[in-house]
Amino acid sequence: MKKTYVTSMPNHIGAFLKASKCFSELGVNITRVSYNKAVDSHTLFIDAEGTEEQLKKADNQLEKIGYLQSNTNKTSIVLIEFCLEDVPGSVTNVLELINKFNFNISYISSQENGTDYQYFKMGLYVDDFDKISEFLKEVEKLCKVRVIDYNSSEKVYDNSIFYNTYVLGLSQTMGLSEKISRELLVHVNLAMQTLDEQGLSPYRTFDSISKFAELLGDSKGKNFNPRISTHRITDNTEIILIEPPCGSNTIIIKSNEKVLFVDSGYACYADEMLEVFKKLFPGFDKMEKTILVTHADVDHCGLLPLFDKIIASKKTADCLVNEHQGKNGYRESNPLHKPYINICKILTSYQALEPCKITAMWNDVPDLTEPLTQIGFFNFEELHFEVYEGKGGHLPGEIVLIDYSKHIAITGDIYINTHGLTEKQAKYNQYAPILMTSVDTDPNLCLEERKAIMQRLGVGTWQIFGAHGFKKDYSVNL
Repeated sequence: MKKTYVTSMPNHIGAFLKASKCFSELGVNITRVSYNKAVDSHTLFIDAEGTEEQLKKADNQLEKIGYLQSNTNKTSIVLIEFCLEDVPGSVTNVLELINKFNFNISYISSQENGTDYQYFKMGLYVDDFDKISEFLKEVEKLCKVRVIDYNSSEKVYDNSIFYNTYVLGLSQTMGLSEKISRELLVHVNLAMQTLDEQGLSPYRTFDSISKFAELLGDSKGKNFNPRISTHRITDNTEIILIEPPCGSNTIIIKSNEKVLFVDSGYACYADEMLEVFKKLFPGFDKMEKTILVTHADVDHCGLLPLFDKIIASKKTADCLVNEHQGKNGYRESNPLHKPYINICKILTSYQALEPCKITAMWNDVPDLTEPLTQIGFFNFEELHFEVYEGKGGHLPGEIVLIDYSKHIAITGDIYINTHGLTEKQAKYNQYAPILMTSVDTDPNLCLEERKAIMQRLGVGTWQIFGAHGFKKDYSVNL
């Protein structure tokens, strides 16, 4: 059994030794340690492996010596910039005011800049934001002051800025429970450790994650306004295209009064999408619900638990089963990508699917040689698709469906109408690759797959439904 401990240890010699002895005496093996004094001088992450009984004893021992962080500790840090005259003693009045309010200083940075002023940056421990508001009013009488968004500041490390405060901000944006927030904290640390081992600065990455979460949160509830369009195919068949601000489109094929869904968007929009579905289909709750998945990315599979039957390629089905069993999916199989995918899953409330609902419709082709390989057919009422599997340029198991008689192509993420994105969709697409660890697994291969799709379209006017953006009208002439 494995467990991650988020410990808060005193910043003095022998602190880790004490924790290490606690584990070794219980026969618990430490499998990973992450500590960066520049980021947080107290927080140490420890992955440990042992029996359930051993780990429970470790819980008790670490709690007794005060190494386990309290879930009730809501203290965070505010980074403040003071504009002070560049004369001796100018900072004294500010320090006296800080002392008057009993604030602890965790960080100070200042440097002359060739002007008559210096900008002092200080990190203050805050457990009462009413108190910091009062402090700011008082300090404004002494000098100009502003609160800094640490994401946009230069490289300034500060206790708990990246861990407790950062995760608290993400959790509040997405309405996450305390338990889920603790899990998020671990994956944020893993991402930090991954960046550190690669010699990369965390600021661009963590700033993008924050903006990604803000976009997700800003599009919930009454702000969830997907673009919905209906496209007539025949007298008895139409395609409804639902384009949420964030995440994949949901395509609904309605033919001879039968309904098939294709892809499903993020789980965090389940309530909002259910409302849309029920408006489109008043009997949605009682109808048999079938969905086809083009590939196993988080933003395509979020609502799968709402459906009775899930149709997928063999590789996609295997990926979904592995997730249910707690194993890595395709994205997480790369250790460098795993922390970001897990952060994305937590922020979007992703839940693994019950394997009994999954149908692998087509046999697996283990060694694909072409960018697109035909693996079978799929018929749905008036529509008759040839099914092609991509070589994995975007993600293994990806499929494309082409109906040559009706001139329809459903292309997933291999081909999307980038010129048909709404403003919000375009903004989302700027930040999604940070958490999706790039849009494509192999961009060059994905380019070949896109070309292969267009080469397979025969003469005529086509309607191409990608997984992001509006429908693409495309003509092939003789």
